[in-house]
Amino acid sequence: MSHAHAARTTTLVTGPVRSGKSRHAEDLVADRADVTYVATGRRADASDPEWSRRVEDHRTRRPGTWRTLETTNVAGVIDAATGPVLVDCLGTWLTALVDGVGWDDLVAAADVVRREGDRLVESLCAATVPVVVVTNEVGWSLVATTASGRLFQDELGRLNAQVAAVAARVHLVVAGRVVDLSDAPVVPHEPRPRTLDA
Repeated sequence: MSHAHAARTTTLVTGPVRSGKSRHAEDLVADRADVTYVATGRRADASDPEWSRRVEDHRTRRPGTWRTLETTNVAGVIDAATGPVLVDCLGTWLTALVDGVGWDDLVAAADVVRREGDRLVESLCAATVPVVVVTNEVGWSLVATTASGRLFQDELGRLNAQVAAVAARVHLVVAGRVVDLSDAPVVPHEPRPRTLDA
């Protein structure tokens, strides 16, 4: 699927770590009491207090009327939704998908990520409720030195572009500032045919 704005109810919010992207995404649906918040990351864990604090920070910001689902079945939640959906985030979702396959078989992991990514895009394009999807920009740093790190960068970059290509709105959050990329040109999926001058 590469049709611009085919996911007419979807807003993609992207940016680096600690940029404010999750707060911005939450603000986009703050006036709705019936939001389903899809938490795709691992649960709070006593063995990792710093991660547990992050999870708790996100929880305390959300209104009490919002329903939280901790799941990787993001497409299924969107398909069944009758109110707004906020997905936070694609980076942790991708990690969970690869965890399910195992990081020792990166070819199989990439296949699962791409298949589930296609399914997610189909659900976004069929959605009739507002959907806000948060993701991370991981391509502004050095290329990872490990095969698993490169898989994560490559597949998340590919997934971000796939969702952005169909989303009605795309917001980039950097240093607490929001840049609206919704009307920016979309990079063609395939190179344009070249013509040779006579």
